Order: sequence, then structure tokens, then C-alpha cells
Amino acid sequence: MIFRGFLTYLLTAAALACSLGMAFAQAKPMKAHKASKAVVEDEVFLRAYDAFRAGDPFRLQKAGALPAGHVLAPYPEYWRLKLRVEDAPDTDLRAFLESQAGSYLADRLRADWLKLLGKRGDWEKFDRELPLLAQDDLEIRCYAWQSRLARGDASAHEEARAIWQEPRELPEGCHALANRISEAGRFSLDDVWRRVRLLLENSQLSAARRAINHLPASDKPDEALLNQAATAPKKLLASPPKSLERRATREMVMFAAVRLARTEPEAAVEVLRGSLGTRLPEDDVKYVWGRLAYEGARRLLPEANLWYALADSASLSDEQLAWKARAGLRAADWQAVRDAVDRMSVSARQDAAWTYWYGRALGAQGVADGARAYFIRISGQPNFYGLLAAEELGAMAGIPEPFHEASEREVEAARLNGGLARALALYRLEMRTEATREWVFAIRGMDDATLLAAAELARRSAIFDRAINTADRTAHQHNYKVRYLAPFKDVFETQARSLGLEEAWVLGLVRQESRFIVDAKSSAGARGLMQLMPATARWVAKRNGMNDFDMQRVAEVPVNVTLGTSYLKLVLDDLGHPVLASAAYNAGPGRARRWRDTRPLEGAIYAETIPFNETRDYVKKVMSNTMYYSQLNGGKLVPLKDRLGQIPAKSRTERVNEELP
Repeated sequence: MIFRGFLTYLLTAAALACSLGMAFAQAKPMKAHKASKAVVEDEVFLRAYDAFRAGDPFRLQKAGALPAGHVLAPYPEYWRLKLRVEDAPDTDLRAFLESQAGSYLADRLRADWLKLLGKRGDWEKFDRELPLLAQDDLEIRCYAWQSRLARGDASAHEEARAIWQEPRELPEGCHALANRISEAGRFSLDDVWRRVRLLLENSQLSAARRAINHLPASDKPDEALLNQAATAPKKLLASPPKSLERRATREMVMFAAVRLARTEPEAAVEVLRGSLGTRLPEDDVKYVWGRLAYEGARRLLPEANLWYALADSASLSDEQLAWKARAGLRAADWQAVRDAVDRMSVSARQDAAWTYWYGRALGAQGVADGARAYFIRISGQPNFYGLLAAEELGAMAGIPEPFHEASEREVEAARLNGGLARALALYRLEMRTEATREWVFAIRGMDDATLLAAAELARRSAIFDRAINTADRTAHQHNYKVRYLAPFKDVFETQARSLGLEEAWVLGLVRQESRFIVDAKSSAGARGLMQLMPATARWVAKRNGMNDFDMQRVAEVPVNVTLGTSYLKLVLDDLGHPVLASAAYNAGPGRARRWRDTRPLEGAIYAETIPFNETRDYVKKVMSNTMYYSQLNGGKLVPLKDRLGQIPAKSRTERVNEELP
């Protein structure tokens, strides 16, 4: 009976489902067909992509093709040409370039072809295709200089010398160019040694060895000495070569001192102040002091300011001068700040950071009119220093209004843009890297109204990072509601209120962490909106009593926000200051504490002198983001300088939560 009743129930349910299914099929007969067709096309595309990544042209051909007119149809075609670009007929390459003119893929194929033409020395075809390339490429620039040299344009020699200042290994085409310039006698011994120094300073040992090959045999350093300087600098400096007459030997000893300074700057200083300093020429001693000062400043050693003074007239890079200025800020040595900025390149001096701090230095020295002139230059810029400069002038930078909201017609035009359409299709397939490249290429050169339409399209498609970044590019017409999006606002508002956190600060931090991408993943393994590391997520979940927590759920919005804000609250309670807590969220509580000084520091100085480039930029952006979110939320207007406040001095007696990850 039970079986018969159950069978009756199944038959009745099946009949009902069948009748409903027939009705649905009759009402919308094409919907299921379209869905299944889309699934098949996705499978074809992904099979082709896998074959391309494997470098397998046979699998790629077997994967099939997408129907003509499919938004992603150009991709498999590009992949096939990319894999056989060396053998493909010019007619095939040109046919694709013409059919996809102005697209990201056409630009990539053109770049691939130009590199091949440059390698072959086919300058006639190279020169014909080069003007049509949209995106800059160092290797193609090198081939362009080679083309000019092949035509007898000697002025290319001087222009091409710029590649010699690249602090990294050069691509193949640039090596060929460097060899040609060297053979023409355009590199002096000083030129070569400057490049060797640059590469060694940046730990580019293999590239440095390649540069050394441009030296005459009699001027090359001993390979064993180079290896010892790189791997055991302290041992080499404890027993340096008896003779330092050869430049090659001196350069290796100086490299050892610079290498040692990265981990033990005080030890390197002791060596330089000893007999080594008396054995090296004066210019070499100043060079080493410049490097030791740089390493000391990055470790926030108070002695760095003095070491920079000992470097005296040594040639310092913009990066070294930036750290000289930061050392001056921590020492309240405003003249040192001015001296450092004065010696920077024009482009570096124009950076908003150094414009602001130069103005502050002038103000501290009683040059009020000069300070005001510097603040006016950057006041109104929508960034950390633009906000601070406005406050120095007695104003608070507000949000530009009215908000320019894209019309439906403008959004529809954006939707029909081929590059944006391809990007959205790639995002749907979770091919984020390729999608972002398409998007960035598509929006280059757009005017403000078109950018805001593209940003609105991204917002509606829940591609929040592209919405924010695209709206961030406008010059005159703005929409700060999109530039400072707040998806999942109810979740953030509820959680921030429950923990006593400022919602605007939480949103400012999340904007910097993930741009509100729910499934964001970092290379280090951080996950979700608030970019939680697995160990941190588990620790907070356990502390919160979430006994059923599973890492598979960490990207879920409520879970991620609960864990992230809970951790942020713990860090804030432990460190007592939002600037320190922001730094700690990015780099860890221990580092945030160590970066304090033995005396109270102005919050802006603490932020500017954070040793990690990423964290320094992060903290400044989180705090400026907070200002904008506060205004959008209708919160109390608090000046950025007040938010930054004073960072307390280090204290041996402070209580520290040692459990915090």
C-alpha cells in the first residue's frame, strides 16, 4: 500500500510537472534553447582557451569555432594566429587586423607581429605597422630605434640611451640595441658601471652580469668576488682585497657594503667608518653613504638623516631623495626636506606628496606666502594631499556636485561598445585578467560622459571594481556616488554599528582592499570583500564562537564582513588609532607598532614614512576614502588632519594583544 500510494504520488507529481513544463515550453519555447546554446558556446570557448594556454594548436583547432557575430568570436581566431605568428602568411595577419581594427586583440596581435618583424630586421613592414600600435611596449621601442639606425638616423643613439637606466633585465630586442650602441662606442666605461651599479642595487644579478659583458676584459670584475659580495658581503668586508686600485675591485667591495646595508645598515656604517672609508676615493665614499642612508631611512633609523648629510654631493636617485625627505620629516628637519625635494627631477617634484611637504616646510620656516602657493597647486585634487592642502588653505574639499548620471541612451551606447561587451562576457566566464585588459583598453581616450556611462554599465553588471576605477578617471564631469560605491551597504552599516566602528572608515578600507569584488582573491591567499587570510579568518571565527565556520564560506558577504570588521575592531582597540589600525590591517599589527617613533608623530608624517610602498599608499587612500564616504553618508565633517591626528610614541609599558594575527 505504501509503495502504491508513493507511486500514485509520483505519477500525479510527474503529470503536474509535465503539464506545467508543456505550458512553460509553449509560453517561452526559445528560452531553454538559447540557454543550452549559450552553454555549448561557453564550453567551446573554454576548451579553446585551455588549448591556447597549453600552446597546443591541434587541440585549439579541434575545439571548434564560435558562430560569426558571437561577442567572443575574435578570441579563438586571435589565439590561432598567436600560436603560429612566425609562420602565418601576412595576408592572414592583416585580415585579422583589418576586421578587428581598433580592438584590444588587434593591438596585441600587431605587437606580436612587430616584435617578430623587429627580430627579423624586416624594417619596411615594421615601419608600416608601428604607427598603428596603440599601447607602448619597451621592446618595440627598442626595435623602432634599431629601425632608425638601420636608416642611418644617428640621433637614435642618444635617444636609445634611456634604456640603459631601466633597473631591470631588458627584453631581447633591447639587448640587441644595447649591443649595437656599445659596438658603436656610444657607451663609456662610466656608463656601463652606472648600469651595473643600478642593477646590483636592485638585486638584478643576472642582468648586471650581462651589463658587465659590455666592459673590456681588463676592466671586468672577478666572478668569485662578485659572488662573494652577493652571498657573503659581511665576510668579504671583514677581509677585503689588499689592493683597491682596480675600479672593478672597488665596485665589488662597494656592492658588498650596499648588500650588507639591506639587513644590517649599522654594521655597514661601521665598516665604512673604519679602514674601508679611508681606502676608497672620496666620490665612492659619498656614493656608499647615499646608499647606506637610503637603507637606514627605509628602516626608520634616526641616524639616516646624518648619513644623508655625509653623502653630500653624491648623485642620488629620486627614490633616495624621497627617503631623504622622509627622514627629514621624522626628524622635524624642514631644511633637509626642502633640500631633498629641490634635488628631485621635475616630475618627482610635481608629485602631490612633495608639493605638499615642500609647502609645509616653507610654512614651518616662516615663508607663509610661498607655502600658500604650493598648497594652491594641489588643493582640490581628489587625493590625500589634495585634501590636506585644501585644509592648510582654510577650506575643506567637498564632493563635486551635481553628480553627472549617465542617461539610458548613454548606457545603451556603452553596452554596444565591442570592447566593453567582450570584457563583460569574459567577466561572466570568470576570466578576470583578460576581461580587465579588454575593459582598460576600451575606455582609453573616452570623454567624461562616456566614462560615466561605462562605469554605470559596470555597476549594473556588478563589476564594481571597473565601475569605481572608470568613474575615477573623469576630469570635469563626476559622479562620486559611483566613484565611491557602497554595495552591500546594509550589511556594512549593521556590522559597523554593532561594533562601534565608523561605517565610512570601513567602506574606505574595503574600497581599497577589494573594490567590493565579492570573490576577490589575492596572490597571498586573501579572500573576499575584506581580503581575509585563512589563518586570520579561522582565528576570528573561533574567537566569535562561529563553531560551524568553514573556509568555503569565507567569501560570503555576511560572513566576510562579520569576520573582517571584527578583526578591524580588535586591531583598533589594540592600537588605539585608525591610522595605525589601517596600517595593521594591511601589514600586520607588529609592523604598525614598530613604525612609530620614540616621540609622538603627526599622523600624516607617520603615513608618509611607512617603509612598505603598498602599505603607505594603502593607508593614505583608506583615510582619504573615509572622507568621501563620510560626506556621501551625510556624516559629520571631520577634517582629514584631525582624523590623522597624532600617533603616540613607542612605549615599553604598553599592553599588547599578542594573540592578534
